[in-house]
Amino acid sequence: MPPRPEMRDAVRRETFFLGSTGPFKRRTQSPLRRRSHRPLTARSPVTAALALLLAAVVCLGSFVAAASDIEDVLKTWDVGSVFPQAGHVGPAEGIPPSAPVFRGNKLAGYIFLTSDVINSAGYSGKPVKILVGIDLDGIITGAKVVKHQEPILVLGIPHQRLDDFIEQYTGLDIRRRVRLGPTRSDRETSIDMVSGASITSLVFNDSIIRSARLVARSRGVIGPGPVGGAKGKIDFESFEKKTWETLIKDGSVRRMILTNGEVDRAFSATVADSATSRDPKKTFIDLYAALATPATIGQNLLGFVDYNELAEAIAAGGHPIFVAANGFYSFRGYTYRRSGVFERLQLIQDSKTIRLTKGMHQRVKKLALEDAPEIREMSLFVLPSDSGFDPSRPWRLEILAERTGDGGEKLYAGFSLNYQLPVNYNRTEAGAMAEVEEEKPLWQIRWEDNLPHVVILCLSLLGLLALLVFQDWVVRHKTLINWLRLGFLSFTLVYIGWIAAAQLSVINVLTFVNSLLTGFRWDFFLLEPLIFILWGFVALALLFWGRGVFCGWLCPFGALQELISKIAHLLKVPQLEIPFALNERIWPIKYVLFLALLALSLGPTALAEQLAEVEPFKTSISLKFIRAGPFVAYAVAILMASLFVQRIFCRYLCPLGAALAIPSNNRMFNWLKRRHQCGSECNACAVICPVQAIHPNGQINTHECIYCLDCQSIYYD
Repeated sequence: MPPRPEMRDAVRRETFFLGSTGPFKRRTQSPLRRRSHRPLTARSPVTAALALLLAAVVCLGSFVAAASDIEDVLKTWDVGSVFPQAGHVGPAEGIPPSAPVFRGNKLAGYIFLTSDVINSAGYSGKPVKILVGIDLDGIITGAKVVKHQEPILVLGIPHQRLDDFIEQYTGLDIRRRVRLGPTRSDRETSIDMVSGASITSLVFNDSIIRSARLVARSRGVIGPGPVGGAKGKIDFESFEKKTWETLIKDGSVRRMILTNGEVDRAFSATVADSATSRDPKKTFIDLYAALATPATIGQNLLGFVDYNELAEAIAAGGHPIFVAANGFYSFRGYTYRRSGVFERLQLIQDSKTIRLTKGMHQRVKKLALEDAPEIREMSLFVLPSDSGFDPSRPWRLEILAERTGDGGEKLYAGFSLNYQLPVNYNRTEAGAMAEVEEEKPLWQIRWEDNLPHVVILCLSLLGLLALLVFQDWVVRHKTLINWLRLGFLSFTLVYIGWIAAAQLSVINVLTFVNSLLTGFRWDFFLLEPLIFILWGFVALALLFWGRGVFCGWLCPFGALQELISKIAHLLKVPQLEIPFALNERIWPIKYVLFLALLALSLGPTALAEQLAEVEPFKTSISLKFIRAGPFVAYAVAILMASLFVQRIFCRYLCPLGAALAIPSNNRMFNWLKRRHQCGSECNACAVICPVQAIHPNGQINTHECIYCLDCQSIYYD
């Protein structure tokens, strides 16, 4: 008679009978049906065919381009610089493309170009090209920068510092989480950033690590089916204290309860009713099973001392299986003492059956967990390394119930407890945290890491917004507005500029324009949270008030110039008065500079990056004057000139100010009040304006105004 399987709580239980294959007969599962998905339809068959053809051409074209790119690099670069002791290199192939590296006739690893794998771009908007090698253990063997167009590295930072930064990745395990700066746990690897180039360092790090993981996963080095066996896949070492209830809930310990009635039904066709006279609702066996190899499971169950006694067996490749039970039926039985084999219990994985023997067995007297229930029978079976057991794959523990048939023969019914190690024990998800990091995009990690700075900046911008909205009330109190302005300028210089390194630059504008022409990507602009927030606020301010809000309140270099001018006034340094006629004729210099930069940025970027050094922001703010002599001399000369002419750079040379001034005429509000006497009977505002933005006729030039509100204080005086 065919077996009658019983199912309860998704645990498979089956009936087995003695026969030529013995009491344990595995059921062959029917294959799972694949769900069919309806294909996407186009408006016509011709449209669909053209779309498919276009997609195929694009994919093929991108693949060929990628493959040829790395092959061109390999023709000119020494492979040994990124893969020491490499014998020969095979052709680049696969998706993502990489070239296999051989030592002798044995595969040793892979070499690839980061730009072929991911499109990780920096300030230039162009992907960085780094040649990277990885071995079959997921270790980076070396990395070399082939090409980049990052402006901060083109000028101002020695190339040796970039080489030293990249050299830190040699020997790094790509399964581990990488943190730029000090680590927060022993599961992280620390990499020192290039000082003054934090975003560029992040982009280079993202290019190397993320592309290495994608190549390694596609070749089976990490992730599903990694080289190195189960020990490379499962985190056996990490320990987290858990309760018995938690171990049950998260699947670390699996449970199966069989009642007398369920067992009786398995034998109902072959055993007389008189043999099933026990209470059908009572427990036949309450069975527990767990893989005790991971420390979080084994040490919690057995305690520190008993678990560590298994350390030698685990290190040798053994795997302890914890089995425990309450109820009427004993999973051990009694015949194992004589035969040496536990006939009521066996472990099955795929097509392999592992018989549990007396030599594997250890009794467990007591569980170390305080909330563990009283359990009548507990054992530990240590599977040897040559058993073929793979702890990362599903397995099942089958217990055999026996009865005597009507004719006195022995009959058996098998019941299975299925077990799969929970995914939180996988090394790529818990032990090394590499997968967790990779699941999050780089920009999200940046925002999480900079959350305190984000909060401080947002609060300060809300304060500035409140001042602008209620400016008519604030400017009536001259002492208050003077102290507010002095305090905010100091905050802008010290915190926004020198601490947070959030100085906006004309490079940001050029990159934005270039991205609109070549393919806009939000993720790049989100890489620097404070820069992104500042640009968002500047866009809002341009819409409502014009250019002056940024230039007068949020530019660290502008704040530095104004604070120097205030010191000059306190020291009674004589000020150079520039006639208005000359002043308005040299204003356009900054607009010419901006248009030249914009034109150059549409072609090769190297010249545009060099001309962008007209901004001394990188030298004085980003690098804090730690730079080559000519750059420092230029920045100091401008600051010295601001002792005699207020905001001289802002007025005549700043290309960023010019870029922001162009749309200023389209602002929604015009809250800067004027009287009819302005320019005719009174020129007090024009005299005190720090940038001479007020014409002799009393009109305010919104393209030049920095919104300092000095003229409004005079208006209400």
